[in-house]
Amino acid sequence: MKKILIIADGIIARAFLKRLEALDTSENIFYIVYYKESTLPKKLSDHFLYYRFDPTSFAKLSTLLEDIDFFQVMLVMGNKIDLLATYENIRKANRNLPIVLLDKWQLGFEDQHTQVMDMQERIANLLSNYLPDIPLSAQNIGLGQGEIMEFKIPFGSAYVYRHVGNIEQKRWRIAAVYRKGQILLPESKTMLLPDDTILAVGNPNVLKGVYKSINRQFGQFPLPFGQNIYTLIDMVAMDDACIEHICNDAILMHAKLNSKKLLFRVINPRFGKMLDKLKSYQESHSMEVLFDFLGESIERLISSDVDLNYVGLFITEKRFFSAHLDFLHRLKIPVLKIGAYGFFNIAQTVVLCDESEKIEQLSSIIFDFASQMKLDISLFDFASDEREEREKIIEHFENLSRLFEEKVRIVKTRRNPIRELREHNDFLQFIIFDKRLLEPKIFSWLSTDMKRHYFHFKDKYQLYLPYES
Repeated sequence: MKKILIIADGIIARAFLKRLEALDTSENIFYIVYYKESTLPKKLSDHFLYYRFDPTSFAKLSTLLEDIDFFQVMLVMGNKIDLLATYENIRKANRNLPIVLLDKWQLGFEDQHTQVMDMQERIANLLSNYLPDIPLSAQNIGLGQGEIMEFKIPFGSAYVYRHVGNIEQKRWRIAAVYRKGQILLPESKTMLLPDDTILAVGNPNVLKGVYKSINRQFGQFPLPFGQNIYTLIDMVAMDDACIEHICNDAILMHAKLNSKKLLFRVINPRFGKMLDKLKSYQESHSMEVLFDFLGESIERLISSDVDLNYVGLFITEKRFFSAHLDFLHRLKIPVLKIGAYGFFNIAQTVVLCDESEKIEQLSSIIFDFASQMKLDISLFDFASDEREEREKIIEHFENLSRLFEEKVRIVKTRRNPIRELREHNDFLQFIIFDKRLLEPKIFSWLSTDMKRHYFHFKDKYQLYLPYES
C-alpha cells in the first residue's frame, strides 16, 4: 500500500479532503497534516491518519518524513508563504520525494520531482468548457495537451448519419460515442446521429481540424476546398459559342453557390465581341478576368492562380479536361466538366452506388452542391454481390435526405446504369476523382468500376470530387 502525505490548509483543501473521503481509497494510506481545525471536514474518515502541527516547522515536519517512507506528498495550502516554507522543508529533508502542489500564485517551480497544478490556468480551462461551440479537451488525463477531446455532433453537421468505419481517421480515432446518457463503444457499422457526443483521441492539431470539419454546415460549397470559382478560357482552342457557353455556366454557378468571387483566366486572347464581353465582366465587384499575354505554361499558370486565389471549384470543357486529366487530379479540388447542352437543362444529379466507403465520405459535398443548386439526387444501385455495403450507403443517403429535406431517388436496377443514362442529357454526374481514372481507357472497358467509364459521358455534366485513400 502506498503512503501519501497531504499537507492541507484552507477551503480548497477542505473540499479536497471531503472529495477524497467519498472515493475508494482502500489501496492507499493517507496521512493528513493540518494546523487549523477549519480545514477538516465535519465528518472525519477512519481510514485517514491526522496530524495537527505547523508544517513550516522543519523540526516537526522532518521528523514525520524520517519516520515514514512516503510515496508522494501533496501540498494544498491557502497561504503563499506557508506553501513556500513547507516546500523548502520537504526538499531539505528529501530532495527526490515526489511532490504535487497547487499553485495559486504562479510561482514557477523548476523541480523535476514536483508536479505543479496552476490554479488560474485550470479554472480558465474549466470556464472555457462552458462556452458554446468550443471543443472540450481533457486536462488531467494522458499528456493533457489536447490529445483527448470531446465533440458534439450538431444538427446539420457533415458527420451526421455517417458510419464510423467510413469516416477517415488518420492520426486520430473515435474512442467512444455518448448517446442519450449512454456510452457506446463504436464499431465500424455504428452510425453517428445528431446530438451524439464523440470522444476522440489523437494528435491535438489533427483533432482541431476534425472539430472544424464536424461543425461545417451545408450550404458552404465550394468550401472546404476554397472560396472562389475558377474558369479557364482558351480563345484559340474554343470558338465563340463554346466561350459563351462556359461563361454562362460559370456565372450560373457563381450566382447559386456560396462562392466569393468568380475568376476567368483567359489565355491566347484574340480581338472580337467575346473579348469585349469578357472585359465587361470586370465591372462586377464579384468577378475578375485575368488575361495572359505572355504565353506561359498553362499548367504552371493555373497552379499559381489556384494557390493565390483560394480556388475551390475549377470549371472547364471536355477537350481541356481530357488533355490535362493527370494535372487536374493533382490540383486536389473539385473539377466541373461542362456538358454540351447548357446547365439550365439540368434537372437532377446522379450518383452511381459503387465504393460505398468513398461515396459516404464525400456525401456531405454531394448534398451541399445539390441543395444549393436546388437539384434532386438520384442514387443508382446497380446489382452486385456487395449487398451489405450497398444497403449501408442507401441508408446513409435516405437519412441525409430526411435531415436536410433534399429529395433522393433510389434507383435499383439490373441494367447497366451507364447504358441507361446515356439516353439522357438532363443530369450532372458526381464522380470520385481518384487515381484509377488516370489509367489507360483500354483497361476501363473491362472494369466493373462504374466511375472508370466516365468517358462515355464526355458531352454531359460531371463534377469530379477529389479523394485520397
